Amino acid sequence: MSEPTALDDGPAAPDDELPRSEEAEAAAALRRLWRRPLVRAAAAGLLLAGSLPPWGFWPLAFGAIVLLDRLLADAPWKQRFSRGTITGLALFGPTISWITQLTAPGYVVATVVFAALTGAFLSLVPPGAGRRPGLVGAWVLCEGLRMAWPFGGVPLSLLAVGQVGGPLAGIARVGGVLLIATATVLVGLALSAALSRQVRVAVGAAVAVLALVVLAAVAPHGEDTGRTIDIAFVQGGGEQGTRAINTDRRKVFERHLDASAEVPDGMDLVLWPENVVDTDFDVQDAQEGVELQRLARRLAAPLLVGTVEGVDDEHFRNSQQALDAKGNWGDRYVKVQRVPFGEWVPFRHWIEKVAPDTLARRDATISHQSGLMHTAAAPLAVVISWEVFFGHRARSGVQAGGELVYNPTNGSTYTGTLVQTQQIASSRLRAIETGRWLVQVAPTGFSAFVEPDGTVHQRTGTRERAVRVRRDVALRTGETWYVRWGDLPWRVLGAGLLAGAWALALADGRRGPVSRVRRPRAAG
Repeated sequence: MSEPTALDDGPAAPDDELPRSEEAEAAAALRRLWRRPLVRAAAAGLLLAGSLPPWGFWPLAFGAIVLLDRLLADAPWKQRFSRGTITGLALFGPTISWITQLTAPGYVVATVVFAALTGAFLSLVPPGAGRRPGLVGAWVLCEGLRMAWPFGGVPLSLLAVGQVGGPLAGIARVGGVLLIATATVLVGLALSAALSRQVRVAVGAAVAVLALVVLAAVAPHGEDTGRTIDIAFVQGGGEQGTRAINTDRRKVFERHLDASAEVPDGMDLVLWPENVVDTDFDVQDAQEGVELQRLARRLAAPLLVGTVEGVDDEHFRNSQQALDAKGNWGDRYVKVQRVPFGEWVPFRHWIEKVAPDTLARRDATISHQSGLMHTAAAPLAVVISWEVFFGHRARSGVQAGGELVYNPTNGSTYTGTLVQTQQIASSRLRAIETGRWLVQVAPTGFSAFVEPDGTVHQRTGTRERAVRVRRDVALRTGETWYVRWGDLPWRVLGAGLLAGAWALALADGRRGPVSRVRRPRAAG
């Protein structure tokens, strides 16, 4: 008999004798369907998706890990790959569907690539004795890779984004999103072992998670400098689902100019969103620049604005610029992490042939700045829009001296709240990781203040015009362990766990090299 293909796990196991009633027959049919490993793999992916915003029921992730643990048990590497790939398709399909509003072909490519990566890393998990530490290591390494590759990193649908509302969120200040992923998988494995009455394994995994939670509670949180400032942010409002190339850019600017009339006197800092000032050349030489100078003088406060400026026929610059209380231009931060298919187009030559009307006509320039911007009110760690998904970007600005994190963003391209909810969750993670207050400002929502513990205040709705003021925002200094060490130790931990898992599997004598082993297919 020929070996089934990687994506075919063979027929389900025969069911017991079927009952006669229609209800019982339907139940038996569902049981037969559930016994198919690929169905359970898809269920695992859907549970992971459900743990993420906007659905955000974080305990679902643990159930997904229970399913994956059973699906990987004693399965040959081709089955591990196929089951992992199906899990990835079910996870990324719904959670990154917003990419279709940038480019439908890009969404298909991204979903398939990320799903295949998930399958590839899960295929590295050894069966038998090393399966569980191998699953932890493989998942952490997979997420760690996606934070840097492809397309400069696409850190979407990470386990930590779903856990920010749960008890594991504080672990971010110790080891960022990768250590939260480690803890999440461990909780799922503890449940799986408990259901199998493997008490020692369950207790060991649970103790490891509890130790991480306790460590997070006693780890450095950062500290107040003793100085506070009063901050106002401006959300001009407007419709969702509008693309920059089809939007009246003057109207967007005027909405924010008009809304700024509601900013009360005596503010120490006024913040505008990303790219609400759009000019064909340097904004400082444009009429909008003159109007911004006038506004800063009227506000008598430092004003930070998001600008898009034409550089040449092929490039534009996305930056955040500061004006002081006298209307003088100050620091400028140019975005480092660009949105693939949004601010630059990989494989542009081929993609333009199938989706020429949905792509940015020019690519954004790229800088190598730390993200620190100096103002009279405070030094700010700036992460523009997409950069808030990257822990190392906020870390860079804080290491350079930022006492407050500022996330100007623009989600007006996207209908619904899929992107917005994922971004506010990521902002909460960045606040916890850095031990800093974070202010997120968007032209059409969500905008919010986020405490260093991740608590969200004064979140706006989408489309509304809003000016929000928060007084006595504490400026903070000091390093959390994540700021000090970053992600590298946890990538090393993932590699060590996977290597140790294979050493354990080989020592157990159950498994040799994957390519030389043939095992019968298992239902679970």
